[in-house]
Amino acid sequence: MKTLPIQMMLFTIAEPNRFNIVELLKKRPHSVGEIVEELNIGQPQVSRHLRILGEAGLVGVQHKGQQRIYSLEAGPFQELDAWFDSFSLLWEERLDQFEDYMLDIYRKEEQ
Repeated sequence: MKTLPIQMMLFTIAEPNRFNIVELLKKRPHSVGEIVEELNIGQPQVSRHLRILGEAGLVGVQHKGQQRIYSLEAGPFQELDAWFDSFSLLWEERLDQFEDYMLDIYRKEEQ
């Protein structure tokens, strides 16, 4: 399954109930009933959010008898992680510049 662009993945996860479902599934796979019980959301809403998360490629489902067990799909979250990591160089450079600036101030105060 092709994953969504980063912007759409973030938009999908940003909805509070879907975010809470993702946080719950981060711990371990859950059935719809377990998610309903844990998050105190109605079953139709949970099913709708899981469908949206599934269409986004963020969750997968396995059938276990009559139950559907939902779990996170690693690929899209690895893409998100790589995207966030792409900012680390930028922040490292800015923090290095800030450190240099603070050292300059300190040296001037020492004189």
